[in-house]
Amino acid sequence: MCGFVGYINHPNTASETLKKMTDRIVHRGPDDEGFYQDDFISMGFRRLSIIDLDHGAQPMSNQDDTKVLTFNGEIYNYLELREELIGLGYKFKTDVDSEVLIHGYDAWGEGLLDRIRGMYAFVIFDKKNQEVFGARDHFGIKPLYYYKDDESFMWGSEIKSFLDHPGFIKELNEELLPIHLSFEYIPSDETMFKNVYKLNPGHFFKFKNNKLDIHEYYHFKFEEDKTVDMETAKKQIVETVQESVKKHMIADVEVGSFLSSGIDSSYILNEASKDRDITSFSLGFDDERISELPWAEQFADEIKQKNVPIMVTKEEFFDIVPKTMYHMDEPLSNPSALLLYFLSKETSKHVKVALSGEGADEFFGGYNTYLEASSFEKYEKYTTLPMRKLFAQTAKRLPHFHGRRFLVRGAQDISERYYRVNYVFNQTERDELLKDNRYNKSSANFVKKLFAEAKGQDSTTQMQHFDIHAWLAYDILHKADRMSMANSLEVRTPLVDKEVAEIAKRMPANTRVKDGVTKVAWRQASESQLPERIVNREKMGFLSPLATWIKEDQYQELIKESFNSDIAKKFFNTDYLNRLIEEQKQGMPHIQKIFTIYTFIVWYQVFFIEN
Repeated sequence: MCGFVGYINHPNTASETLKKMTDRIVHRGPDDEGFYQDDFISMGFRRLSIIDLDHGAQPMSNQDDTKVLTFNGEIYNYLELREELIGLGYKFKTDVDSEVLIHGYDAWGEGLLDRIRGMYAFVIFDKKNQEVFGARDHFGIKPLYYYKDDESFMWGSEIKSFLDHPGFIKELNEELLPIHLSFEYIPSDETMFKNVYKLNPGHFFKFKNNKLDIHEYYHFKFEEDKTVDMETAKKQIVETVQESVKKHMIADVEVGSFLSSGIDSSYILNEASKDRDITSFSLGFDDERISELPWAEQFADEIKQKNVPIMVTKEEFFDIVPKTMYHMDEPLSNPSALLLYFLSKETSKHVKVALSGEGADEFFGGYNTYLEASSFEKYEKYTTLPMRKLFAQTAKRLPHFHGRRFLVRGAQDISERYYRVNYVFNQTERDELLKDNRYNKSSANFVKKLFAEAKGQDSTTQMQHFDIHAWLAYDILHKADRMSMANSLEVRTPLVDKEVAEIAKRMPANTRVKDGVTKVAWRQASESQLPERIVNREKMGFLSPLATWIKEDQYQELIKESFNSDIAKKFFNTDYLNRLIEEQKQGMPHIQKIFTIYTFIVWYQVFFIEN
C-alpha cells in the first residue's frame, strides 16, 4: 500500500514542487520515497512495504527503460501473471507485484486490466509515445484523482497533494453542495473541488498531446443464473471466499483482522485463522448497550485467536473531527469514519495489514431496506400508476397516519423513493437550509442513470446495483482507505473482490433476500462456519454513541458555535440550523442532519480558511 503523485511539467513549476506534493501524503507510505523527473513529466511515490520489503522501489522502470510506473495497492494473482510473463521472456529483478504491472503493460497494453485481480490505482508513463496511462480497480478500493484545466494536468492518490502545486486553483464546487447534503458524498466522478475528478472504479485514462481520454473496462451488473439454487450458491460462497481470503493474506508482514459482533467480519476472521494465528481488533464504548466488544471478544476466544479491544471516548471523538476531515479530502459525515480512524490507529501499532468485511451487504443483499422491495412490488402489481398517484396526493393532504409514507412513496419511481437518494436532506429541506438554493436540484435525477442500468430487474437488485456503484464506492470504501492510510495501515477487503463479485452477480434474487430475511445464502453458508448466535444476530452496523454524546452541554455548545459561525452564515440559513439543534434536544432524530452540516463546516475550515 502506497501513495503517488504526478504532473505534466510546465515553466511555472519549481523543482521542489514534486517533493512537497509527495511529502503531503507521507502517511500513505512512511517506509520509502522515490522520484522520477524529465523534461515532460514528474512522478513521486511514498511506499508502505508489504511484499519483498528490501526491494521494489518506485517509480519503477521496465526492462528497456521506456516506461515508468507508480502503483498503490495489491495484485492478488501476481504470482500467476509473473509466471506467464517469464514465459514471454520478461526478466524479474524483484518479488513485488509492481513489477508484474510494468511488464504486463509492456506485454499486453490496456489488456492487462482484464487479467489482474486486486485493489489498485497506478499510472504508467510511456516515454517513447509521451503518453500517460492511469487505471483504477474494479470497485474503487484504491483512490485516484486528477486535476485538469487549460494550464495543468496532475494526478494523485489524494486531493491534498495538489495543494502544493502552483497550477492548482483551489475552489469550492458549490454547485455540488446540495448533492453532498443529500447523499453525504458525491455519487459521480466530480468532487467538492472544482476541476478535481475521481477516476471512477473500473476505468482507465490516457493523456497525450494535452488530450485526456477516459474509458470504462469493467462494469458490475447482476446477471441472474436461474440454474443457481440455494445449495449451489452456498457452495460457491464457501469455496470462493475461502480462496479470496487466502489471496488477501499474502504478505511479508503480519496480517491482522478487524472484528465486530457481526457475521461478515466474523466469517473473515474465522477463515483467516484456518491458515495461521491472527490477531483481531475490535472497537468498544463505555455504553454497553451499543458496544460490540463483549460479542467480539467472546467469538475470538471461541476460535482461540487473540483480540485487542480498543475504547473510544467522546473527547477523543470530537477532538479528531478536523484531522479526519483533512485526511478524508472531501466532507463525509458518516460517524463510522471517525470510529474507523481510531480502530486503524490502534491496529497499526500491532500490524501493517488488516482484513475487513466490507462488501457482503452490497453483493449478497444484507441491508434491511432491501426487505421493503416486496411490499412495493405487490402494491405496483395490484394498482395502476394513476391510482398510486391519486392515493399519494390524497395522503399528502391528510394528517399523519400509519401507512401515509408508504402511499406517498408508492407513487414514486425507485430512483426517487430509495432512502439513500435523499439520505440526509430531501429537496424541500435543502430549499429551506441553503442560503443560495440556485443549485438545489433533484438528487434522484442526479443518479437516475444508475437505476436505469438495472431497469427491468427486481427492486432488490436495483437497490443493490445502486449501492455497489455509489454507496460502496464513494462512502464505504472511501472512508476505509482514507482512515486506514491516515495511520499507515493497509486494509484489505476479501469480499470486495472480482471473483466474489462473479458468483454474487449470478445469484438469483431469492438467494439474496427472501421471506423477510437478508443475505439468505450468505447466512446459510456461514452456518457451517460460525456459531448460530453470530449468524442470526440482528444487524447492528458500525454503531456510534454520537446521538448520546451530542446531548451533553459542551458538545451542544460546540455545534451551536459552529452553526452560527461565519462559514455557516455563508452557506446556510442559521435559523434553520438552530431549529435543528432545539428539535434534537426535544427528541427529534436530527443527528444525521446536524453532523452532516457540522462536518462540512469543519472541512471547509480546514481546507479553505486554515489552508
